[in-house]
Amino acid sequence: MPRLCLVTPRDVDVSTFPAVLDQTLAAGDVASLIVALEAGSEMARQRIAELLTPIAQKHDVAVTVRNDTRTAGRAKADGIHVDTGIADLRSALETFHPAGIVGVGGLETRHEAMEAGETQVDYVFFGSLDRPEAPEADPRALDLATWWVPLFEPPVVLMAGSTLASLEEAAATGAEFVALRDAIWADPRGPVAALEEATRRLAEA
Repeated sequence: MPRLCLVTPRDVDVSTFPAVLDQTLAAGDVASLIVALEAGSEMARQRIAELLTPIAQKHDVAVTVRNDTRTAGRAKADGIHVDTGIADLRSALETFHPAGIVGVGGLETRHEAMEAGETQVDYVFFGSLDRPEAPEADPRALDLATWWVPLFEPPVVLMAGSTLASLEEAAATGAEFVALRDAIWADPRGPVAALEEATRRLAEA
């Protein structure tokens, strides 16, 4: 059964989201959290990472910070998520390995995936953190995950869609981890109910 990876909302309200995250992570089995913020200054994003990291780690959830080694280090995160190219990936590996996690995203082709997989990367991420989420997972990401899983060693984190119904197709690829963002944080019932359902759906899948 794949495990869940949560991606933070693009914009986080520091007055409310830490408590929401704490309650959500207590509601189901989550393996990791990618801190992927778009809004605010570098200092503001660092402050948010510093607030969220110990909350996640309290629940045994590994934290990676997207494309910011300085913030990852200062927040005492578990690692870094790199989706800005192979050169930045190699730099992150030099900085964080072997003690920390280094994951790679932004992989659009098989060639890019294989080039990244030839490094010491800890996981490959298929799907986009930039494009608006569709209800279902990106077909290209599904194809890449289905191709990758039986052939290569680094585990796959596959971005599902904005609905929990997308979990079934994502899990069917054999990916070790399925990532959710809007499906959790934008669920009208609240993220706790969404995570409980996501955990149940993965178990049934």
